[in-house]
Amino acid sequence: MRASKIKTLLLSLGVLAWAAGASAQEIKIAVVDVDQAINSTDQGKKARDEIQRKGKEAEGQLKPLFDKAQTLAKEIQEKRFVLSEDALRQKQLDLAEMQSDLRAKNAELEGQFKVDYERIVGPLRQKLYDIITEVGKEQGYTLVLERSTPGLIYAKEALDITDQVVQRFNKKG
Repeated sequence: MRASKIKTLLLSLGVLAWAAGASAQEIKIAVVDVDQAINSTDQGKKARDEIQRKGKEAEGQLKPLFDKAQTLAKEIQEKRFVLSEDALRQKQLDLAEMQSDLRAKNAELEGQFKVDYERIVGPLRQKLYDIITEVGKEQGYTLVLERSTPGLIYAKEALDITDQVVQRFNKKG
């Protein structure tokens, strides 16, 4: 029984000594805002412009369908007491079909937009992660956190390396 207490005491002392040695090492933490970094780089600005252009193209494809459906809905509202029951029902069916087509086209364009976004921004994000890792290693950071990481509520501005990452990204082109 006494030997068990001695072993426990020695084990506890060993753990304490290890913890003291581990805490003697400097812990450096940095924070980076990946979205801001991407939007601040030269390539990121070009990517943002291309994404906005694609968004406007998608809007351009949806607008005629939306306008047509809106015009038909207005016509139904204005003429619902004048039209025969069959004509009203047909117009309502036409409107429902247009709305369905509009939803389907919107879903198709959203899916295409997501694919385009990943095609355009994905490589930039990966290149940025590589640079963040490089900066983190060079400057001796123990940990680099993404600002938008769940659980990160506050980070001192001095810990933010976003500007350094953007400068390095633009230098590498």
